Amino acid sequence: MTNYYEILGVGRDASEEVIRGRFRALARDAHPDRFTDAVKKAEAETRFQVLTEAVNVLTNAQRRKAHDFDLDKGSGGAAFDPAGIAKVYLAKGVKAYRDGDFATAFQQFDLSVHHWKKDAKALHYLALVCSRIPGKARRGVEAVEAALKLDPENGAVHREASRLYLQVGLRTKAERHLQEALSRIPEDGDVQKLATELRPPSDNKGFLGGLFGRKG
Repeated sequence: MTNYYEILGVGRDASEEVIRGRFRALARDAHPDRFTDAVKKAEAETRFQVLTEAVNVLTNAQRRKAHDFDLDKGSGGAAFDPAGIAKVYLAKGVKAYRDGDFATAFQQFDLSVHHWKKDAKALHYLALVCSRIPGKARRGVEAVEAALKLDPENGAVHREASRLYLQVGLRTKAERHLQEALSRIPEDGDVQKLATELRPPSDNKGFLGGLFGRKG
């Protein structure tokens, strides 16, 4: 499990003052605003989120006590389980997404993917929420491309790929993935809506009819 003391580099007997001081020092170096490169900025955002979670846990008496209990319980040789940690973040993200809290959902899905990059479902959810947050489309493209490598036959993932490529101006790719989605989930309402966005209403019948009218 994640050890927040190790993340902040403090002992388990550290005072709240020491913990906050250490957080401020680390947060200055990890703050996303220090970076202009998109990849480095995304990495910094993830690191900053982990640091924030660590200080929030260790400066809350009840949460710190629970964390100490979990550390003691797992000290009997239990192996670090990044996939298990990722599932916890994924579950939190799904709840936040269903509650309409897209900012929190993004943070949780991003942390899930950070801990375990082999879960197509987590990558799909990250892409899904990115398509609904201004300024996150390119991060969503990265996530959906990774998801497609793991689950290339998933129509819902192709649907999000189409949506995100359209948002970043890659219309040809958007149309290609729309057709992939239509061939797998033709009755999906969001796919039909995307078809309308990609093609003028006058062309839409021919676009969809051409696809569904194919034989063999």
